Amino acid sequence: MIYFNTLENLGMCGHASIGTAITLAHLGRIGPGVHRLETPVGVVTVELHSDHEASVINVESYGLHKDVTIEVAGIGSVMGDIAWGGNWFFNTRDLPCALEFANVARLNDAALRIRAALEAQGWTGADGAWIDHIVLLGPSDTADSRNFVLCPGGSYDRSPCGTGTSALLACMAADGQLAAGDEWVQQSIIGSSYRLHYVAGKEKGINPTFRGRAWVAAETDLLFPPNAPYATGIRAPLAGQGRNLNSGV
Repeated sequence: MIYFNTLENLGMCGHASIGTAITLAHLGRIGPGVHRLETPVGVVTVELHSDHEASVINVESYGLHKDVTIEVAGIGSVMGDIAWGGNWFFNTRDLPCALEFANVARLNDAALRIRAALEAQGWTGADGAWIDHIVLLGPSDTADSRNFVLCPGGSYDRSPCGTGTSALLACMAADGQLAAGDEWVQQSIIGSSYRLHYVAGKEKGINPTFRGRAWVAAETDLLFPPNAPYATGIRAPLAGQGRNLNSGV
């Protein structure tokens, strides 16, 4: 599996993994049961429960830095945890406003400012990795928590973010706030939700499982005519190519 957005490739993506299982089932490639997907950060296990529902056992997730405090332009002091769940996250409960869909623009701006402050103040993931996801956490009337997740390209996540909630559960497990096997329901800014639990990891973290739903929305045929000049992509021209020699351009 290769996951990508408008900016970069991702290490892992929870909702894309669920969507892949549902798509493969739609195509008749897999049936209900346990399957394995190779991702850039390791193999994840996907259990297909039905045509629209699947669970993902994520890669081992862990907290790296706890109670990091940064100064954010236009906001002030913000404290949170830096953690890994297949991508790098900064999880904070210091909110600029209520976690309501009507506040998406303001939440997005705050998350971008937090990410810029982390970078400017030298905070990174392991081995200097860029912390490309920001998670704003708050209460929910219908779940254990509600979140707003900033993705690397600057857009927000419509899912509760499987990798981000994996990182959150790793921090909660380390702090003794959630026991192995206990269920956690994470809700997104648009109201979608995942049900999660975890088991102890083999090394320094946990292996979370998150369960969600997906639907096939379209079927697309990609056409590659043999005489189309960019059918296989765009590449830089070799020396001497790409010039009109007759015109001298």
